[in-house]
Amino acid sequence: MTTLGSRIDPDAPEHLANRAALLDRLAELTDALDQARAGGGERYVARHHGRGRLLARERVELLLDQDSPFLELSPVAGYGTDFPVGAGVVTGIGVVEGVECLVVANDPTVRGGAVNPCSLAKTRRAGEIALANRLPLVNLVESAGADLPSQAEIFIPGGRVFRDLTRLSAARIPTVSVVFGNATAGGAYLPGMSDQTIMIRDRSQVYLAGPPLVRMATGEVTDDESLGGARMHATTSGLADFLAEDEPDAIRLARRCVRRFNRRKPGPAPVTSTPRPPRHDPEELLGIVSADLKVPFDPREVLARILDGSEFDEFKPAYGDALVTGWGEVHGYPVGVLANARGVLFSAEAQKAAHFIQLANATDTPLVFLQNTTGYMVGTEYEQRGIIKHGALMINAVSNSTVPHLTVNLGASYGAGNYGMCGRAFEPRFLFTWPNARSAVMGGAQLAGVLSIVARQAAAAKGRAYDEEADAAVRATVERQIDSESGALFLSGRLYDDGVIDPRDTRTVLGLCLSAVHNAPVAGTDRFGVFRL
Repeated sequence: MTTLGSRIDPDAPEHLANRAALLDRLAELTDALDQARAGGGERYVARHHGRGRLLARERVELLLDQDSPFLELSPVAGYGTDFPVGAGVVTGIGVVEGVECLVVANDPTVRGGAVNPCSLAKTRRAGEIALANRLPLVNLVESAGADLPSQAEIFIPGGRVFRDLTRLSAARIPTVSVVFGNATAGGAYLPGMSDQTIMIRDRSQVYLAGPPLVRMATGEVTDDESLGGARMHATTSGLADFLAEDEPDAIRLARRCVRRFNRRKPGPAPVTSTPRPPRHDPEELLGIVSADLKVPFDPREVLARILDGSEFDEFKPAYGDALVTGWGEVHGYPVGVLANARGVLFSAEAQKAAHFIQLANATDTPLVFLQNTTGYMVGTEYEQRGIIKHGALMINAVSNSTVPHLTVNLGASYGAGNYGMCGRAFEPRFLFTWPNARSAVMGGAQLAGVLSIVARQAAAAKGRAYDEEADAAVRATVERQIDSESGALFLSGRLYDDGVIDPRDTRTVLGLCLSAVHNAPVAGTDRFGVFRL
């Protein structure tokens, strides 16, 4: 392979300015993550600990193999909404008894672990990841059911969580639930629909309706243990498969369940067990992307700090050079890379991408998309050359490719370029975002300008004078709105990605994702839609 060099001068003023701007964005990310990790706040955390109970992340840590990594997913879900940052649930991929598992843990310090619209979306996304990558699912349950004030947004779509659990089981993907406290109403179906369920003596309570509601509905007077206690479910109803003495014992039993899954990865192993690190310092990733996303950068500088040994075999380097394509390895796993070099995608880039995606499918090679695109080129010349057909060709290839896709937005992801570079709508196995990145129909200034032109034309058609002062005010308002709504944290808060990551962690995150996707067969296809040529 060709070893990538670097022209980066880490002491150059431009590099230092870019680094400072990205560190500011990272500080914002850190604040958001701190909010998520704080759960319901000091008062509720102290009360929970005072009852002798572990927090959600403490439970996850005990479940995972010692010193093994945990790839948390959607950590700032709910950011910028009326719901708590983190959405009151922790989800992620970790190793349990040597087996990669998808873990979901309710945070009981946030409204008793009640499900709100953001936590529902986050839990559903975790289920999608488990199914696509054939990852066993471990639910650490303590939930008061639906957050009733927002039930209208939860009740109907919430049924998919139960459907997804049963589909995982049907696909021979094991599911385990550990109940740490209350699992009420809809929350009761999580242990009810899992393959194996663990409850804790004198702690776990699982019922469709608690004693007060039973009394109101039927007149029956009962107590928590008789109605849904752990001992009752272990000895009478049979819902509990294992009865634990306390939380650590419950987690021990969960680990024993996972150990008995007898899981083997069907995907190919890494080509080497000791991959070489990049030759260039990942710290320099902070200064590569300009604070002004209109300024292009060479994605090879990013690849030189992500790929094993900084080695990269570029495909068609002299053709369609606004898109870099080629082959490399990440933590020993072979990958094909598509990376935007100058933002705009032309016809040659679209055709090159479609060709490369076919090659990746022919060789069963996962694809990594590094987004920094303003979309497909517009204008009379490009329309006449067939940019619509060629853009459609690339999108066709992305849509029908069956090898795993991993997407990282490094900067801009605008217009149909988001689609061609495998945005969220095209269901990449994983999608992560750098904190400086943006995604929208177009940039704020461009969108505001388009609206201004349309308004001017409308005024001229009616023979009216145009109010320049009002136009400037509208443009400024629209630009601020689009800039706010296209930011990384705003979009991640609405689960349009699987998390905002520190650029220096990109190689590690991609390595964990590649390991996860190899829990399912990695196979390409030769079936694409009609390629309009």
